[in-house]
Amino acid sequence: VVGFVINRFRGDLALLQDGLDWLEARTGKPVLGVLPYLHGLHLEAEDALPVSPPPVRGRARVGVETVESAIRIVVAAFPHISNHTDFDALRLHPQVELLFIPITAALPPADLIILPGSKSVRSDLDSLRRAGWEAQLQQHLRYGGKLIGICGGMQMLGEAIHDPLGIEGATGSSAGLGLLPFATTLAAEKQLRNVSGNLCLAGNAVVSGYEIHAGITTGVALANPLLRLGEERDGAISADGKILATYVHGLFDEPAACAAMLRWAGLDEVQSVDYAARREADLERLADAVAQHLDTQKLAALFGVNHA
Repeated sequence: VVGFVINRFRGDLALLQDGLDWLEARTGKPVLGVLPYLHGLHLEAEDALPVSPPPVRGRARVGVETVESAIRIVVAAFPHISNHTDFDALRLHPQVELLFIPITAALPPADLIILPGSKSVRSDLDSLRRAGWEAQLQQHLRYGGKLIGICGGMQMLGEAIHDPLGIEGATGSSAGLGLLPFATTLAAEKQLRNVSGNLCLAGNAVVSGYEIHAGITTGVALANPLLRLGEERDGAISADGKILATYVHGLFDEPAACAAMLRWAGLDEVQSVDYAARREADLERLADAVAQHLDTQKLAALFGVNHA
């Protein structure tokens, strides 16, 4: 420990000064600055899920304001959920009420349900079944709702998931939800790459993202893909158009792709939101706060770097 930074401070800094003096005297370490609380700052979370408010139809949280939302999207919060930042663009969209719902809770009414990535697909699928979500998903589709599976969520939508090498645990196979005619076999070598292409929905919006998965999926559903990635195809669109599946993370980050997906989900007039620009602006905002409120010369000396 070379020093302290007080973060997310609210109030009058003068009232805190005695405490800062005490901390330095008691520890012999400098206080390098006090960062104020930055209202409405969005930073991507690495581990923890963002907390969803209780479901209240027609309301959405945007920054510190509550506005009328036009569409509700539920993301299944699996015990081993991964890549939950896939949905930050939706969480910040002013027309979207996005809820992360644990599968131990009842599935609330929604326009769109998303099965996200998972670090342990067969285990999370078993948990989903034990919680009674399989029947609730089928009811959601019967009532006209839409469903997306991303990466592990895509694998769950198929007819079977095979793990002959014990990649995620005990060897064996699990029956999928049977909503799309394909099956997945987990393989030792993981697919890891950046990709770009176009949605096979109205408008052919540009998509850019990445793949990180161990599964190899085959089946007739893939003949009707969701994405064209150059000469390759990815994912599937169900015959009735209610279900989408893809291995690509970052599906909603491009403004045109996000708008196309929201229109498919039932939103007629979609506001264009540039998530990448918002993310970059908030990073710059944080950097400006660091430059303004921290002793950057002392920080540079402590870390042995040149300070311009």
